[in-house]
Amino acid sequence: MDQPNTEKPTVDELRQRIIDTLSTVFDPEIPVNIYELGLIYDLDVQESGKVDIKMTLTSPMCPVAGSLPPEVETKVGATPGVTDVSLQIVWDPPWSMERMSEAAKLQLGFF
Repeated sequence: MDQPNTEKPTVDELRQRIIDTLSTVFDPEIPVNIYELGLIYDLDVQESGKVDIKMTLTSPMCPVAGSLPPEVETKVGATPGVTDVSLQIVWDPPWSMERMSEAAKLQLGFF
């Protein structure tokens, strides 16, 4: 019988797990995940499992401004290896379509 892997993930492994988690969160108005949209401005993952996230929204009037950040905190906090999550909403620099990944631009037909 296989034993569960209880080894603590490296910072790089944990960072990738968090990115994978963020890739499951979608802005309901745009069919692209928030990571590919470029809404995550900074992702600081510490060896202790503490994660600091700076994110923005597509606009200050975003209809999910009240629900999207808590969803991000909850999902990242449930990621194996994460011990604490601190999320900060930032507005500077303002989000623009240039922040989107090539994959997001392609998915939305911007090429």
